[in-house]
Amino acid sequence: MCDELGLERLLDEDGFFARLLGRSPSGAGREALYEPDLPVVLLTGGPGMGKGRLLRAVRDRFAAKVPVIYLDCGSSVYADRAEPEPGARSAATEVLAETARRLSTWQGTGGSFTFPRLFAGLAVIATQVAEGTPDAVTAEVQRYEELLQRQRLRGLGTGDFWRGALRGAMRNLLTTLSVRTLDPYAASVSTALVDALFDGLAPRGRTELARIYGAYPGAAGQPDHGLRDLAADFRAGGEERELAESFLFRALREDLEAAYAGTVGWLRRVGRPAVLLDRAETPLGEQLLRAVLTDRRGGRRDRVVVVGTARRADGGAFLYGGLPPRELPPPAEFRPADGVPPTWSRRAGSGTERAPLADGVLLLRMPLLTADQVRLETERRQRRAEPEGGTSRRRVDAAVARLSGGRPHMVIRLAAASAGFRMPADANDRDILDAPLRLPDDGAAERPVADVLLRELILEQLPVRLPAEHHDQWLDLLTHLSVAHDKDCADVLLRHHQAGRVHRLTAHHVAELLADTGWPGCERHFIGDFGLRQLLVHRLYGLSADGAAWYADHHLLRDHYTARAADGAAPGGTAFRSVTAHRLNHHLVSGGADDVARHLAGTLPGRPQEWCAELLEIAQAPYPGGADTRRERAQGLVAVDGPALRRTVDQLLHAVWLCEERTRPTGRETARTLAKLLDLLSIMEFEGAGQLGRTATDWSALAEHDQPLLRCACTDQLARRR
Repeated sequence: MCDELGLERLLDEDGFFARLLGRSPSGAGREALYEPDLPVVLLTGGPGMGKGRLLRAVRDRFAAKVPVIYLDCGSSVYADRAEPEPGARSAATEVLAETARRLSTWQGTGGSFTFPRLFAGLAVIATQVAEGTPDAVTAEVQRYEELLQRQRLRGLGTGDFWRGALRGAMRNLLTTLSVRTLDPYAASVSTALVDALFDGLAPRGRTELARIYGAYPGAAGQPDHGLRDLAADFRAGGEERELAESFLFRALREDLEAAYAGTVGWLRRVGRPAVLLDRAETPLGEQLLRAVLTDRRGGRRDRVVVVGTARRADGGAFLYGGLPPRELPPPAEFRPADGVPPTWSRRAGSGTERAPLADGVLLLRMPLLTADQVRLETERRQRRAEPEGGTSRRRVDAAVARLSGGRPHMVIRLAAASAGFRMPADANDRDILDAPLRLPDDGAAERPVADVLLRELILEQLPVRLPAEHHDQWLDLLTHLSVAHDKDCADVLLRHHQAGRVHRLTAHHVAELLADTGWPGCERHFIGDFGLRQLLVHRLYGLSADGAAWYADHHLLRDHYTARAADGAAPGGTAFRSVTAHRLNHHLVSGGADDVARHLAGTLPGRPQEWCAELLEIAQAPYPGGADTRRERAQGLVAVDGPALRRTVDQLLHAVWLCEERTRPTGRETARTLAKLLDLLSIMEFEGAGQLGRTATDWSALAEHDQPLLRCACTDQLARRR
């Protein structure tokens, strides 16, 4: 099943989530991890890594055995529900109320839950409805009526000392409001409701409300002050409102904790309840995470499992209190490939207000698919199609593996699109990006899989901090930046493609936004994820006829670095040893292969080692669309004028370019070509020629095993996945 592809070990009977929740999917008990102080678990990984897919799988597998609530913090539904009464509702109150409503109807072991503590806070805030009439206030409070109505189970009495709270609150509130017209923003309405709540409760209920709301900041142990201050803070907005909302999340967790406490809870309830926060990098999700992390840092313990998602590898900047994450000890982490979950405990002395919230986090690194998993998924899809040659199937398998990098969502989409795709033996991996894909929600419409992936990985997952004025151009900017190597190079493109705009992004801004979104970096490529870069390169070439946009961007950069070289400028980044090499890289991929070969032939004598390094930097480039003659040219099958040195260098340039692009298999044939050409150069009559013999051995060994000749972060990732 693609829903659980790559996640099986996390979800099985003895997997991480069975131990975290204290119960397996089949209902068997499991020794619970990390008690009594629970970490917040953050699933880290960029777009397409399966964070939301894992949360939904946890819900589907475990929700019949333990109370598990899945929430999409990126959904607009909560803000939409709050909009009619902005003074009495917010996205946060709506998501908390929905969580409580779902749990109030849960039918698993131990029965449903009641939420009187949460109800009290929501009810006081409800007095701030815009109309302010008795009927309007009462109607708003009654939205939360079900939070107090626990369903009876056979043989289990409620034993509920909260019974009558709603009835008493409603009766007393209506009586008070019917006497005179009250300003809903005046303290008298809140006072009336607070009095009604306490008058309608049994002594134990009043004691519980006093305990929790007496602890509200500034209440000094007085619950009535705490409830009124909570309502006032909510009305004030900003940080004050966030304080009130965070306290309501504490009230919800205390309601859940109370359901497990005491003899009845101990006998009737099993495992741990869980709140799963998808897209928790959004402001709403971050607010909920911050609330529970702050409470637990302060020593408040509860058994609610909180699992959120984080695009950033470090979990999110909010965890570090404004300090650079590199200056603090990293959070504990769990990589599923390691097998056994790590032990976890809060760092000694970290339970203070000054400790970073990261101390309360366990980062679960979302797993990339293994090479075997990628192959099996591709083969599973292809078995549904017409039989085809083994060569095409192997090329499709290799293309899916390289373009996806093991990113699960890309594997699933590419494997589905390429099921009936026949790939020529010498095709570029990017050719499969034109394969048609039909999605169930699109009816009969088919679209190129590249368009589907760009929509799902970029347009539907915009950076949270991307200003709204840049939403319409984000994909286009990234498309042009696919040819950039470093920030200096990227800024040239950004200035050109944002000309005329009042608000502009710099390369620094874009790099930060990409990191926030979870895309990895690379010291030699501005778009550091290999698969994403290939998607964008493919789109760039197709933006206009005959690749005009592609050539325009490379010509722009070539001309920029030509001017820089004439001025004697130093390289602006880490991708190139010289400005000349940077210039020649863009000249090579925009039709200047002959010029580059002449330059290389003229600069080889006397500096073979430096020359080899420069050759690799120049050749680290994608190949434009259309017919590819590099293999024939590398083998000397294309006529090239000039002396033997010039012709041999031309062949070597094209062989190295094939190896460095990483979108075609190299293998033994290319390895033999590299060795032959370097050996030929090594016996020519120029200074240092003999040093190239060792390079011939090294490069041919790498090419034979499909390894990059010039390593960087993104090509290392590809090499590790073989």
